[in-house]
Amino acid sequence: MDFSTSKDFALQLDSEDKLASFRDLFLIHDPSLIYLDGNSLGVLPKSAQAKAREIVDEQWGKDLIRGWNKGWWEAPSRVGDKIGKLIGADAGQVLVNDTVSLNLFKLATSALTLQPNKKRIITDTFNFPSDLYILQGIKNLLSPSPDSGRGARGEGKHEIIRIGASDNDITPNIAELESAINENTALVTLSHVVFKSGYIYDMQRITELAHAKGALVLWDLSHSVGSIPIELDKCNADFAIGCTYKYLNGGPGAQAFLYVNKKIQNKLSSPIWGWWGQKNPFDFSLDYEPADGAQRFLVGTQPMISLLTMEAALEPTLQAGMDAIRQKSILMTDYAVYLTENVLAKYGFTLGSPIDSSQRGSHISIRHEDGYRINRALIEEMNVIPDFRAPDNIRLGFAPLYISFSEVWEGFDRIKRVMEEKRYENYPKQKLAVT
Repeated sequence: MDFSTSKDFALQLDSEDKLASFRDLFLIHDPSLIYLDGNSLGVLPKSAQAKAREIVDEQWGKDLIRGWNKGWWEAPSRVGDKIGKLIGADAGQVLVNDTVSLNLFKLATSALTLQPNKKRIITDTFNFPSDLYILQGIKNLLSPSPDSGRGARGEGKHEIIRIGASDNDITPNIAELESAINENTALVTLSHVVFKSGYIYDMQRITELAHAKGALVLWDLSHSVGSIPIELDKCNADFAIGCTYKYLNGGPGAQAFLYVNKKIQNKLSSPIWGWWGQKNPFDFSLDYEPADGAQRFLVGTQPMISLLTMEAALEPTLQAGMDAIRQKSILMTDYAVYLTENVLAKYGFTLGSPIDSSQRGSHISIRHEDGYRINRALIEEMNVIPDFRAPDNIRLGFAPLYISFSEVWEGFDRIKRVMEEKRYENYPKQKLAVT
């Protein structure tokens, strides 16, 4: 498509937008706000707002403990199956529970203990840092250092291999990744869409390569679920994790989810043996026996108000369908790339994301040496909310269900004004606690 920098062009795109009506399903308090941070926290769906009130007033307020036999107990698997429809997973493989970090710990530890003679863990420098911290903790747990006072388990020690970039911190070095996966590799774990640049890994290719070497694969879907189509079953993925508060709009701190391929579920043992993962929890046996299937990866009682609210928040995404969402996302990010190159480049901005839309998720990074101060000026003076990721990335997230093309145009116009008026110079380089 031939783009234009005019606002009339953005309005034309809005008039042709088949998903435009979905914006009405979300709570928009301030129509003048340009919210470009749905890749960090999604906007509140009206369905979730109504459900939260009903849960508190009716389910908790009136049903009290009777709610457990009215759908609460089954909620982790029921809601998991709904998310499964968005990520290409048949029923019985996705559970909503805990946090991304806890689910990563459970699944990665399970994968490593299933293969005690393999010691290599492959990841990359693009992975979300908290994922790397969890992997480092697991390595220390399974292969403690000599001065830790604990004996190492198994033969040898685990090794974490972090693959670097191939081009200015935008694209992972795929050749290096492929050569690193060998017969000693137990686990390959990567973010499907990386959090800074938005680069998309070829899930099928990487999974097949890992399996050819006898390794298991774990995908973090936090920046891809709800924004791009995913086919876990078709790709024969082993594990996946993801959050629900970004493009799934589940709310701050909403429960994460995990996926375990049905082919391997009963071969695995969770490292945390909890009540909800017990085979017959209401027998109150004093000895643990794992539940069948993925259920064994549940631990304790889940926060029902948040979980059921998140279930209702899924409704707009399920109704729109991932193909339509992805089609608009590609057009929207292509448009944003065009505006970056034709409006912002002269102010020192460069694109921090892949040019090719097939390699890009639903957010882009624009880079500038004063990115942090520019980001603050946008939030505090221009009513534009992106976010900042060190060292110089302003991330612009485009949630197709509630963002319009005219808002994208307006957001870029306000960034231009910040640069022309040098508003960012009013802010110190010292960062706030949350960026």
